[in-house]
Amino acid sequence: MAPVLGRSLHSLQQVQPGTGSTQVQQAQQPLQPHWTDALLQRNLPLTLARGRTRTGARKNRLLLELAETHAESAADKEDAATPVAESLEWESPLSIIRYPDPRLRAVNARIGVFDERLKQLAAEMFDVMYNGDDGVGLAAPQVGVNVRLMVFNPEGKDGKEEYILVNPRIVSVNKGTDVMEEGCLSFPKTFADVERPTTVKIKAQDVNGKKVSLTFRGWPARIFQHEYDHLQGTLFHDRMQPEALASIKPKLKQLETDFMQKHPGVQIRTVD
Repeated sequence: MAPVLGRSLHSLQQVQPGTGSTQVQQAQQPLQPHWTDALLQRNLPLTLARGRTRTGARKNRLLLELAETHAESAADKEDAATPVAESLEWESPLSIIRYPDPRLRAVNARIGVFDERLKQLAAEMFDVMYNGDDGVGLAAPQVGVNVRLMVFNPEGKDGKEEYILVNPRIVSVNKGTDVMEEGCLSFPKTFADVERPTTVKIKAQDVNGKKVSLTFRGWPARIFQHEYDHLQGTLFHDRMQPEALASIKPKLKQLETDFMQKHPGVQIRTVD
């Protein structure tokens, strides 16, 4: 997002408590009952009274495991079809690109090299994020570098918990959601409500290439999902309900007009 995610960190934290990607929702749908029933048949017989409770818990656990396996398989297929960047190139100093720059919709390559250049890129992204308007997260395509890299710090420039996530993927999200006002550094002074899952389980690599598994809840989960959307070419207004989208549509149209005046002839995707 560069959330921002709202007008300021202070006001955001006072807003009462966002939807995962379509791919994640598909991965979370229950599999056909006979799949899980067949697996459960192998492990039944406890006493009937105790068995019903344990069977229900076991069935839920198996459903979750099967859903996560399905999501992992889908992510593997997506990775196989995604180009891999074996070198990282950009021009310093980095700057935020604004909607509707087509680079925000472009395919983002998986990172295949873990070297000092990657560490430098992440460091420069933090600098840009902290110098932005209450930025707490930033994805590489937001600075015109189309690779699968995000950085974020849930507490902004004063926080100590910095994350650098390379080639992240979503394993699962919970069913519970909340609605919260979001903003984005690529959409100056533009804020509206977005609904997202409150918990997300992810896998990624760190800046050294080490594989990591993390679970984010609440505010960090929202930041991660916003940045992950950027890596998928999805922007925060794509997730808004009609009423929320209508509230910012004039600003979106103005950003589109400004971009077309500066870059005549460039093909862009506009809001309806």
